Amino acid sequence: MNHLADHAAASGAPKGTLQRWLTGPRVAGLPVPTELPPPALSFEFFPPRTEALEQQLWTNIRRLEPLAPRFVSVTYGAGGTTQERTHATVARLVRETSLTPAAHLTCVGASRGEVDEVARQYWDAGVKHIVALRGDAPAGEAGYTPHPQGYAYAADLVAGLKRIGDFEISVAAYPETHPAASSAESDLDNLKRKIDAGATRAITQYFFDTEVFLRFLDRALAAGITVPIVPGILPVSNFNQVKKFSAMCGTSVPVWMGKLFEGLDEDADTRRMVAAALAAEQVRLLQANGVDEFHFYTLNRADLTFAIAHILGARPKAV
Repeated sequence: MNHLADHAAASGAPKGTLQRWLTGPRVAGLPVPTELPPPALSFEFFPPRTEALEQQLWTNIRRLEPLAPRFVSVTYGAGGTTQERTHATVARLVRETSLTPAAHLTCVGASRGEVDEVARQYWDAGVKHIVALRGDAPAGEAGYTPHPQGYAYAADLVAGLKRIGDFEISVAAYPETHPAASSAESDLDNLKRKIDAGATRAITQYFFDTEVFLRFLDRALAAGITVPIVPGILPVSNFNQVKKFSAMCGTSVPVWMGKLFEGLDEDADTRRMVAAALAAEQVRLLQANGVDEFHFYTLNRADLTFAIAHILGARPKAV
């Protein structure tokens, strides 16, 4: 309590607005953005299904390209269903942009030989960065079952890729534990196996509670993990969709977040403004805690990602 509040209390003055403001706890401000160096950025896209969506994707890629991300990743559908589109998008990134692409590769539905051949094609095309994932079961299947002749898990895939070439390899991490893991400890052990097999970076599932991520970093370091664990950031403009998806992938959605989007189902413009403010607060808090790398799940949209990257200190560079 400061001296003005002490005086008000001693004088028996009624607790009006000013007194309420003066007696509350003080919240320290975040560091001024100009005092912090711009972070390393990476962006995730998914391969388009139609010509119109492809045009939209490339408009957004060109919008984000001047921010000079460390790499951009292109996802791979469940069961390898987007393999050809993923490869085509990655190949075009190599040919037509200044960006460094990272191709997603999964264990699902393919033998080791088939996966190795895809990896060799990427290497020959100049793609030297892979995001190695176990992958989700194809639609209609109850759960993940390793291919009889395939790589069983992501750690096996990482080791196999390292035998093919000196790939830079990113893997997935789960601050709130993978839904299929038997425990948080076993999930962390699995992450350690992937890194020991040759992964150079982990990228997290998105999260909304910053404290969850920071506690996860503490646990990872205690487990002997020293490679960067990059926070996955999902700017939310459609809260209802994200809430449904989060329930499936094990990401908690705080009650306060729902209140921020309350009553905005038919107001897309305000939703985007709320989304930008929410994500900006999240990344600024992480940045203040020393995090200097961010991976954005763009959903093939550039507007929110560009704005939030700007707030972090990223500025366009000549392409």
